Amino acid sequence: MPKRIFIVDDSKIVRELVRSSLETQVDDITCAEAVDGLDAIRLAKEVDPDLIILDLCMPYLNGLETAAALHGMVPRVPIILYTLHKDVISEARVRVFGICSVVSKMDQIEILLEETLKFVGVAKAASA
Repeated sequence: MPKRIFIVDDSKIVRELVRSSLETQVDDITCAEAVDGLDAIRLAKEVDPDLIILDLCMPYLNGLETAAALHGMVPRVPIILYTLHKDVISEARVRVFGICSVVSKMDQIEILLEETLKFVGVAKAASA
């Protein structure tokens, strides 16, 4: 059964980049998307994710507020905070919100792929 990755980011370009990278470079996954924190909370149970990749700066609810709500709904699901603001947020501080890892959007997408592989336990695609 494929692992389900839930990408939550208000930027369509970022969602498409992450989805495309994951689907072409990681075996046995499917991706679902939400455009903001409210959308993520509304869809979380339906998506039933194995991993959540979450932006920090979004309208309505920021990533920390969204992470706290999602962690309460699906407490065993790891959350990766994928943000431009990694330099101003510590991993120790975000753990309280249920976030397991912080990855900078300024890093190469490979870093996010490595973190994804670590949390969902699937293999990198042979052709990648």
